[in-house]
Parts: sequence; structure tokens; C-alpha cells
Amino acid sequence: MTMRPFTSTISITEARAIIAAGMPLIARRERVALSNASGRVVAADVVAAFDVPPFNRASMDGYAVKAEDTDGASRTAPRSLMLAGRIYTGDVPTVVVTNGTCVEIATGAPMPDGADAVVMVEETSLDGDRVAVCTPVHTRQNVGPRGADISTGQTVLQSGEVLNASRVGALAALGLADVEVWSRPSVAILSTGNEIADQGQPLAPGQIYDINRFTLSTVVNEHGGVAAPISTARDTLDALDQALDECLRHDLIVFSGGSSVGERDLILDVIKRRGTVLFHGIAVKPGKPTLFGHVEGTPVFGMPGYPTSCLSNAYILLVPALRRMARLPPTLPRTMRMPLSARVTSVPNRHQFYTVRVVEGQAVPAFKASGDITSMSRADGYIEIPADVTVVEAGTEVVVTLF
Repeated sequence: MTMRPFTSTISITEARAIIAAGMPLIARRERVALSNASGRVVAADVVAAFDVPPFNRASMDGYAVKAEDTDGASRTAPRSLMLAGRIYTGDVPTVVVTNGTCVEIATGAPMPDGADAVVMVEETSLDGDRVAVCTPVHTRQNVGPRGADISTGQTVLQSGEVLNASRVGALAALGLADVEVWSRPSVAILSTGNEIADQGQPLAPGQIYDINRFTLSTVVNEHGGVAAPISTARDTLDALDQALDECLRHDLIVFSGGSSVGERDLILDVIKRRGTVLFHGIAVKPGKPTLFGHVEGTPVFGMPGYPTSCLSNAYILLVPALRRMARLPPTLPRTMRMPLSARVTSVPNRHQFYTVRVVEGQAVPAFKASGDITSMSRADGYIEIPADVTVVEAGTEVVVTLF
């Protein structure tokens, strides 16, 4: 067996900078229905073509009046007005309010001509066709004016804003059925290795089931991309070349396995021959054998095959890169400060991302080995141990970044 050991590694800070500089922004746009727009990124400013609401409307159930007719009204000396009609939501008012008259009106109904205020029903009493008004109102009281929410020509949403429930609601208020958004990056996910078996198939001797295809797909789908799993490639140059051709139909490529230093770790050779390797090897634990480069202008990640290493670097490196490509804002990490429950050692000169569980206000070590997915699945988050620290003692206050 011929091994090709790492001759140098770069820091996590350098790796992040190289990846950020090497990630193009998605350039495709598409229109999506409002019902499917949550989480999408607006691709063009949305400008209102009309006022919202498009008419003056009552903001309370009550009576539309001329405000001057209520001057001096009180419980002991109410003002008596003649009931001239009723207006419900969806009605087109045909009655005109004149001095000495009023119109019963429902919340949200259009204000009739002549009326400039609404008296709440609780401040009135009805006797036949006469309404006793027991409190004065001023002009525009309890009236939602036309265009109070959105005015004609107003930029309602700007390109680059991420759609949520309220922003989708603003589009719905404009009568829009769909919206122009940036397309989600399509991400080819390829596991490599003769030892990889597909779920549902019996394991041959020396084989393991593919984990990374599913963890990586989940990460991609949760952070603005569309995962496109590719059939597992064997550890030969021809097989990897063919797989790469299929992957190049997508916006971003993520390999797992084949990026280390063994004789059959051939991803480095394939990418070097067909593109550019920007780095190979990061001074981190887990995840040292990670590479990043380009093939025909498409960014390529080579992730470690070990599930914990792969998933750890997916969170730390792939997520920021993918969100940048998808034009999404960076994630805001959720962190907690708490004491470490047990002593932890770290490899010298490697920045370690050490998984922990949160138990009764303490950070409990959860890391087992880079090949053990339960190092992640049983963890709530991770702590970071700088490259120049080799021991973190029990009781030390640490910052836990939650998954």
C-alpha cells in the first residue's frame, strides 16, 4: 500500500477565507407560488401597484358619523342621530352620511361618503331608527385610511430579502399569486469507496452502509440547497471521472471519502487533473483530510469519509458556503455558557470541534471517534478547542454552539 501523507495543512480561518472567495452566487431566477415561497430569497424588488387598503375602512364595529355631530356627547347627554343604513364587509356603500345621520358599519367595511369617523358600538345605544352616541369622536378616529398599510409605488420587498410568513402576507395583500426568487443551488452529493453499500441491500464482508449521503443531503436541504445524490462511485479513476461528469450538471459538488492520503484516495488526483485544488488538509479535528477546489468553474468539496468528520465539516464549512451561494444570510449560532463536566484532551496544533451533550447545566463530552456517527447524533452541540490548547480541565466554563 502506498501512502501519501500530508506535507502541510492550513488553518480553519484560512480555509474559510478561501472557500468564501471561491463561491459564486447563484444566478438563476424562478417564479414560485406564494404557498411555496417561505424561506426563498427575493430576486427583484416588489413595488406596489395600488394602495392597501384600497379604500378608507372602519377599524371598529360601530357607526360611521360626521365627527362634528358628536361634539359634547356623554352618557348623561348623548347626541341622537338617525340611522340611515348598514354597511358590511364587501359592500359598496350607496348611502351618504349627512349631518344628523349615521350608518351602522362592520370592522373592515368601506366608509360611506360624508362620514369621517366611527363611534364604537359600545359607546352607543339603539332605539328603533335612532342611535344615541354617548362619547365624542374626532376626525379619522377608528378609521383605517386608504394606503395606510401600503401606498402605490412603495417598495414592499427588496431583492435579497428572505421570505417569511409576514413578507408572504405583504405579497398576498398585493394580489400576487407568485414571486420571483433566486433558484436554490443544486448540490451533487457523491459518496465514494468500494466499502460503501446502499441501504436495503445486504452487507458483504468489509462493507458498511452509506451514512454521508443522507447527512449531507439533510444539511443541504436545510440550508437553501437542493440535494442531488449521485450513485456511489468505486475507487478507480475511471469511475470517479464518470461520476464527476454527472456531478458537473449541478451548481456545487460534495464528495465524501477518497480525500485522505491512502492509495485509493483518488479524489485529489481527479480534481487536480480536471480542475484546481485550492487547499487539501485543514489543521482541525475531526476533518483534517478536507479539500476544496474548482472543476470547470464549479466549486468542489472533498469531505472525509468518516461520518463524524464529514458532518462536522459540513456544518462548519459547507453550510456557510452553501448559504452564500444561495444568497441567504449567515446563520446566527445559538450558544450557551456552562462548565465542562469532565477533563478533555486535544491534539496539538489542530483546532478541535468537540461534541458535547447538555446535561443538567453542564457540557458533557460526547465525542467518541471520527468514524462514529453517534458522536454527532447523541450530541447537542460542540465546543471549540484552539490549536494551542491541549487540555481543558473539568469545571472550565466553555461556550457550547448548539446544532
